[in-house]
Amino acid sequence: MAATSTTHPDDVRRPWHRQLYVWVLAGIAAGVIVGLCWPAFGASLEPVGNMFIAAIKMVVAPVVFVTVITGIAGVDSLRRVGRIGWKALLYFQCATLVAMLLGLISINVFRPGEGMHADPAKIKLTESAAGLVTRGEHQDWWHFVTDIVPSSMVAPFVEGNVLQVVFIAVLTGIALHAVGPVGAPLVDGLSRAGAVIFKMLGYVMYAAPVGAFGAMAYTVGKFGGSTLLGLGKLILVFYGTAAFFIIVVLGAVGLVIRVNIVKLLRYFREELLLVVGTSTTDTVLPRLMTKLENLGVPRDIVGLAVPTGYSFNMDGIAMYLSLAAVFIAQATDTPLSLGAQLALVAVMILTSKGSAGVTGAGFVVLAATLSTTGVVPVAGLMLIFGIDKFMSECRAVTNFCGNAIASLVIARWERALDPARVRRVLNGDPQTAPAALSAERSVSHA
Repeated sequence: MAATSTTHPDDVRRPWHRQLYVWVLAGIAAGVIVGLCWPAFGASLEPVGNMFIAAIKMVVAPVVFVTVITGIAGVDSLRRVGRIGWKALLYFQCATLVAMLLGLISINVFRPGEGMHADPAKIKLTESAAGLVTRGEHQDWWHFVTDIVPSSMVAPFVEGNVLQVVFIAVLTGIALHAVGPVGAPLVDGLSRAGAVIFKMLGYVMYAAPVGAFGAMAYTVGKFGGSTLLGLGKLILVFYGTAAFFIIVVLGAVGLVIRVNIVKLLRYFREELLLVVGTSTTDTVLPRLMTKLENLGVPRDIVGLAVPTGYSFNMDGIAMYLSLAAVFIAQATDTPLSLGAQLALVAVMILTSKGSAGVTGAGFVVLAATLSTTGVVPVAGLMLIFGIDKFMSECRAVTNFCGNAIASLVIARWERALDPARVRRVLNGDPQTAPAALSAERSVSHA
C-alpha cells in the first residue's frame, strides 16, 4: 500500500514555538531552576519524571516486537538477517573497545583523582549505594548470554526486557518468513497494530516537556550544588571525553559513510534533549527507529541493530567504566599499572554487555567489575556515587549517538543506504520530513 503524505508533530515547517525540542528544552531549564532554588520541592518531583518514563517504556516492547517481525518477514532471504546480525555485533564490539580505550587515555592524561588520598578502610557506603554494589557483586560476566532466553513468551513484555523481546521477535519473524503466504495476514495485522502503537506513542510524547521537567528538577534538587563542585574535575573529564568521542570519533565514522555528524545531531535534537532530561535512552528508542527509517535505513536493519545495540553497543557506559575504575584507583592511591588497566578493560568488555534495562546500570556494572577483579577497592565506589546521576546523562547521550551511527554504518555496509537521501533529510528537505507516529507509517509497509 502506498504511503500517505503526513506531517510529523515536530515538522520543521511549524513555528519554532510549536516544535517539541523547544518545549523539552524549556522543561529542562525550568527543572534546573526549581532544583537549584527549591531543592526539597525539586526532589519531590521524582514521580513526575518516572511516570513519563514508565509511559514510554509501556510501548517500547510492542514497538520493537512489531518492527523486528515485519522487518524480517519482509526480507528476500534469511541469510541477510544473519549477515546483518554478525556485522552489527562486530561493529558494536569495535565501538565499545574504542570508547573504553579513549576513557583510559583521558583519565591517565588528566588524572582527576590524583591527590585525593582517600582511605578505603574509612569509606562508608550508604544504604542505597550498598544495595547497588550488592547487585553488582552477584552479577556474573556471562549472564547476558543466558538471560537472552526468556522464561516465557509473556515475561519480556511484562518486565520490559528489550533483548528478550528481540529474541522472541526474531524467532517469530523467521517462522512467518518460512511459512510464506500462510503468515501474510498475520504480518499485515502486526503492521496495522504497529500503526496504533505509534499513534499511542505520539499522544504520550505530548507530555515530554513535563516529564523532562520533573526528572531534571529531581536530579538537581537531590544531587546538585555541592556534589557537583566536589568532583567537578572528574565530571569535566568525562563530559569532555564523551564530546570528543561523539564529534571526532563518531564524526570520522560519519565521514566514511558520508554522513555529517553535526547535521545528524541536529536531526536528532528532540531525542537528545529528551535523553538529557530523563537520563535514559529508553524514552527515545521508538523515535530513534522511526527517524532512522526516514533517513533511508531499511526496516530490517533498524529492527535488528537498534534494539540489539541497546544491550551490546553502550559506548557511554563503556567509556565510564574504564574512566571511573582508574579514577578510584588514583583517589585511593591504589597502584595500577598499564597492564592491570588493560586487564580491567578486558573484563569490562564482558561485564558491560549485561547492563541494559538495569537501574543505575553504569554503577552496577562498575561494582561487578571491581568485585570480579579485586584490584581496585570496591568501597571507592562511594567517591563517585553522589555524581553518578549526572554522569548517567552523559552516558545516555553517548549511547544514543553511538547507536544512531551504528545503524547507518551497518546499512552502508549492506549497500542499502542512499547517501543522497540522507543528505536531503539532514538538510531539512520538506519532502522527506518524518511521518513518524502516524498511522500510515506502519500500514505503508504492509
